[in-house]
Amino acid sequence: MDYDKLAIEVSSKYKGKIQILPKVPIRSLEDFAILYTPGVAAVSKEISKNPDLSFQYTYRWNSIAVVTDGTRVLGLGNIGPEAAMPVMEGKALLFKYLGGVDAIPLPIGTKDPDKIIETVKILEPAFGGINLEDIESPKCFYILDKLREELHIPVWHDDQQGTAGATLAGLISALEIVGKSPTKIKIVFYGVGAANIATARLLKSYGIPYSNMILIDTKGPLYRGREDEEEIKNTNPWKYELLKESNKDNVTTVEKAFEGADVLIAASKPGPHTIDPKLISKMNKDAIVFALANPVPEIWPDEAKKAGARIVGTGRSDLPNQINNSLIFPAVFRGALDVRAKTITDDMVIAAARELSAFAREKGLSEDYIIPKMTEWEVYPRVAAAVGSKAVQQGIARVNLSYEEIYNNARQMIENARKLLASLT
Repeated sequence: MDYDKLAIEVSSKYKGKIQILPKVPIRSLEDFAILYTPGVAAVSKEISKNPDLSFQYTYRWNSIAVVTDGTRVLGLGNIGPEAAMPVMEGKALLFKYLGGVDAIPLPIGTKDPDKIIETVKILEPAFGGINLEDIESPKCFYILDKLREELHIPVWHDDQQGTAGATLAGLISALEIVGKSPTKIKIVFYGVGAANIATARLLKSYGIPYSNMILIDTKGPLYRGREDEEEIKNTNPWKYELLKESNKDNVTTVEKAFEGADVLIAASKPGPHTIDPKLISKMNKDAIVFALANPVPEIWPDEAKKAGARIVGTGRSDLPNQINNSLIFPAVFRGALDVRAKTITDDMVIAAARELSAFAREKGLSEDYIIPKMTEWEVYPRVAAAVGSKAVQQGIARVNLSYEEIYNNARQMIENARKLLASLT
């Protein structure tokens, strides 16, 4: 199919992917006296006494903003906020269809990280959460860290936390199949952008020490004493943290980095020849390879397996083991919003990853099935319940709900959203 042509046709026909539709029935003029003036004043007075009631009395409880500056869009790069809008609309559609979440696309006309932070802070009263999207590295780390410090609603960067959560889910399953312990494996990260830095940090929270990791950028492995170490320290402290703590043997060449590695996580430039099969052949027996570049992975699965890999995952839906952040972000926000969480912690993301792996295990793990598919929608309410329950356990939820309550609410909202979208023509 000519997806490019169809995408233009659909966008032209519908003039966008989303709309705002009231959910309260209006049967007479008298209804406006309740929904607007004079009745609405009573609601506003209550919220003025306790701003948290805005989560109970308005749509804020289920709404998020999808914020971008258009500097790192879908492999298209710095295309600007206007050109980023179709992608943000698509993201909003996925939030609704897979999570029952009302997401508003907000491309903003500045690349200044402090202005982005200030804009999002000003918008906080309108939303229950913020999804940062397609913002270039390293400023995406600065923006996320500052907003998580200063806002009292969940702030999430999907290119970081979503990708990291999906990768962890696939890794949990893959390690179970090959019978290797997470704490004893050697991991090579190919690419040191937002996705892999976030993944390394999440795997550290999961229990895999930085010393077991080697990260490779365009100049080779990160190691102490590299000639650009001071430059990295000054320009990218998140990358510098990994330079200091990873690569316990201070390996200096790519070939040495791959020797004896158990796992490769690649999030770099699209292939198909970005990674030489000879490097895969240097890895340990039963190697796990995640080649996540889109639209073409850094190495094709058949080439990686021929070189010795046992399990291969990619970012593509037409290949086995799609490591897809769409399995993560709708359900994470569903669970966080349902309990009115104040933030999204690493433990909540890890809970989501564990639940994804558990679902795949119940369905029957295999070398070609380590993570659920997007079509297996039943996994989303389970992940939402796991995330919401973890928020309650950590004391960062405004509403204390049981696992069953979160699960039932999530399932109903996702079912309703799917039915609504299925009814459209």
